[in-house]
Amino acid sequence: MKKLILTIFALLIITGTEKAISQPVDSVTLNSSSINGVVNLTNDKIYIMKGYNYVNSGGVLVIQKGSLILGDKPTTGTLIVQRGGKIIADGTVNQPIVFSSRFPSGQRGPGDWGGIILLGRSAINTSTGLDSAQIEGFPPGTGPWYGGQPVINDDSSGVLRYVRIEFAGVNLTGISGNEINGLTMGGVGSRTVIEHIMVSYCGDDSYEWFGGNVNAKYLVSYRSVDDDFDADNGHRGKVQFGLAIRDSLISDVSASHNFEIDNNNNSPSNYNNPRTRTTFSNITCIGPKANLNDLVNPNYKRNAHLRRNMLASIYNTIFMGYPTGILFDGKGVQVAALFDTVQIRNSIFAGITKIADTVSNSGSGFNNPTGWIQTASFSNRILSTNNDVQLTNPFGFYANPPAPANNVNYWTPLAGSPALTGADFSNPNLAGFEQTTHVGAFGSSGNWTSGWTNFNPKNYSPVPIGIKQITSEVPSVYELSQNYPNPFNPSTKINFAIPKSGFVSLKVFDIMGREISSLVNQNLTTGAYEFEFNASGLTTGVYFYILRTENFSKTRKMLLVK
Repeated sequence: MKKLILTIFALLIITGTEKAISQPVDSVTLNSSSINGVVNLTNDKIYIMKGYNYVNSGGVLVIQKGSLILGDKPTTGTLIVQRGGKIIADGTVNQPIVFSSRFPSGQRGPGDWGGIILLGRSAINTSTGLDSAQIEGFPPGTGPWYGGQPVINDDSSGVLRYVRIEFAGVNLTGISGNEINGLTMGGVGSRTVIEHIMVSYCGDDSYEWFGGNVNAKYLVSYRSVDDDFDADNGHRGKVQFGLAIRDSLISDVSASHNFEIDNNNNSPSNYNNPRTRTTFSNITCIGPKANLNDLVNPNYKRNAHLRRNMLASIYNTIFMGYPTGILFDGKGVQVAALFDTVQIRNSIFAGITKIADTVSNSGSGFNNPTGWIQTASFSNRILSTNNDVQLTNPFGFYANPPAPANNVNYWTPLAGSPALTGADFSNPNLAGFEQTTHVGAFGSSGNWTSGWTNFNPKNYSPVPIGIKQITSEVPSVYELSQNYPNPFNPSTKINFAIPKSGFVSLKVFDIMGREISSLVNQNLTTGAYEFEFNASGLTTGVYFYILRTENFSKTRKMLLVK
């Protein structure tokens, strides 16, 4: 059976009777791939993603927990899961899957690569009335497409769980406004799993839903350029537990919001169905203004921009630190609020100069939006300053980003905080939501961001989980230890130390000198490392492993006994 080592997704693609294999492979470049079968990425490599990489209908991309994929900027590296394709990226709290920038520590920024695009066949609406559409960011008429026939509202695009998406949002065409999002979902169906996702430093929106009815839970949006949560084209899903954090120095030229919600991109006269009806609950929104009088980028306008006849509602949420809280834009949205179709309930507004405002309100009768927010039965609360919410240190991330494993985050309510009470789930729109007593993303205990997030991604050197750095202390010499246990079956651990940062190769050979596997093939920083080698696919015998660097080479023998 001939192995075909491609520069596409660092894996072996089925050709004729050949089968894809999931053992570590030599190439680590992902380059304009087209996946039609089942393909596996493992956590013992760094994958470099170049160009547009498609998971086609019937294809499945399986990414092992702890894997690392770095996007390439010159080729606008982007991952696109087509209608009928699936991604299974199922990380864990201790082994998240990371998509990040290819640039080194200290040189990363928004828009260093494309992002992740999921496409499905759940119902959408469009300004033209067509039931399918091209996802934004690509040249007109080139695809890729979402929606269409047959409509499959319980469609599945797979699983994204415990996944970080860092520095995405590159402009694909060079035309202003053609950036893509960290996580883009077009027509994605209800059986898709989106949980525990962090998008940071994105060049456009962190999350955007174009139609579909996929639900999502435990979302972090950190220091992105444009909007945190953007829903349009008929999205009808439920989103619960979200943390949105703005940077006062980073914003989009077209205005940056925590929420931007539309029915579609046409004029206010467009009421095409299915209407955008996203339901949000338990979101903590930290705006750019730590204090009411702070000067921030003028493109920061409001926490939420509700427009173009959308019918979304927001419950049990904290809005903080913006010039304006909610903008009700257009007669369609305003009339829907008056008739109780658009709802803002059981939420806290703090440190906001103007709680609510309107634009284009001719003939709607919606003349006092702040008074509407304060309707007694809505149970919203208005607090004068951000400090009145009594969160631990909501703007402390500027000076001291919290560590990934920190069990107390800056956004946890302190004892006596008004955010610890006041949530309500009796509204029929909240059927199926997890019930809490607290408003916002966090209660007094438990921190769902702990362990898997990274609030300082600009200044770290990620490595896949399969290569574990034991210590970053500077060793005195190069060293390759004897594997343990030895003999072994089927796994053994290999330890090595490098006193100088640089390129490291660790490979396994059989007794005939044939290369069996490339375990490490990348730049590593100074320190001691541990690699767990699994030989379940090999037969009993003697094998050799060789560590090579620019200045060092050493070989050791190991024995596999089955």
